[in-house]
Amino acid sequence: MNTVTKVIIGIIVVFFIAKTCGRSGSSSSSSSVAKTWQKSPVDNLIKELNDEKNFSIILLDMDANESSDDYRHQYQVIIQRPDTVVEQKSAWKNVSATFFSQNLNNMGMEIASKKDGVVTKQAVPAGYNHYVGNDKYGRWENRGGSSFWAFYGQYAFMSSMFNMGSYRRSYWNDYRGGGYYGSSRGYYGPSGGSPVYGTKSYTSSNSGRTSKWGSKPSSFKDKVRSRVSRSASTSSTRSSTKTTRSSSRYRSSSTRSRSGGFGK
Repeated sequence: MNTVTKVIIGIIVVFFIAKTCGRSGSSSSSSSVAKTWQKSPVDNLIKELNDEKNFSIILLDMDANESSDDYRHQYQVIIQRPDTVVEQKSAWKNVSATFFSQNLNNMGMEIASKKDGVVTKQAVPAGYNHYVGNDKYGRWENRGGSSFWAFYGQYAFMSSMFNMGSYRRSYWNDYRGGGYYGSSRGYYGPSGGSPVYGTKSYTSSNSGRTSKWGSKPSSFKDKVRSRVSRSASTSSTRSSTKTTRSSSRYRSSSTRSRSGGFGK
């Protein structure tokens, strides 16, 4: 075997070792990212409801442990079928600090839905995407110079089911025409004013509703908000760092591929 042949064989061996190590590193990185990401209970509910064409998932209540990172949600699931509407309440579900933080302002809101087979994750007033404005279930009525949604008699139970006192048409029009409908932006009422929908109004003392979160003192809620906010911020920073490192590695790999003459 002459010197030139030995050199060629050596180059081929080095090339395949480098390629194998690159694949191993990429696989390890992907595995690490996969392990850090977890499905939320809402993702699991969406999967369980896969056979349903139309449904709403509402954040009914939430709770937290004052001395530990223990956070929980309870959901209300509304399933729309051709001949009926079915309501289900979930058991309490453990959620991550990040997911709890993301939904702190969303009690009483629909946070995920499926309409005509299309899934959307967006915080909107319960009933907005399926029932309000749908003449199958009710109509707009003028009251004292303003227009409000009224469910037909056979669907009157929906108003209490959604825990909504009233649906003002001007707010619904703002949601539909203000760039919220069909997007991922949450809608809590007209911009510039206090939230009309969401946790604050849902748990207010004059709402008449009872909930675990609503019964907690303000000092407890502030402590939990601060804790989950810090946890979510840390988690976001770690995720961003991992993504940057991964992107750098892939860019380097791509550069090596071009210089190595793949495809020639």
